[in-house]
Amino acid sequence: MTGAGLPERKNSDRQVEVQICPDGPLLVRGANVVVSPDGGAHPVLRPVVAVCRCGKSSSAPWCDGTHRAIPK
Repeated sequence: MTGAGLPERKNSDRQVEVQICPDGPLLVRGANVVVSPDGGAHPVLRPVVAVCRCGKSSSAPWCDGTHRAIPK
């Protein structure tokens, strides 16, 4: 277990990649955990996760598509 109480993944060669989607979320590949601004640790259980950038997601830190409804 890691210090945050999350299971440790065995792959020290893993690279984390972040892709910015225009007018959308951050796509994060290869992460074990996403830490929210309040310090909460959110385990990553999938190879790619979408992290909210608009701040309006009801499932933060994950993107729920709310950004599509926000006027530009």
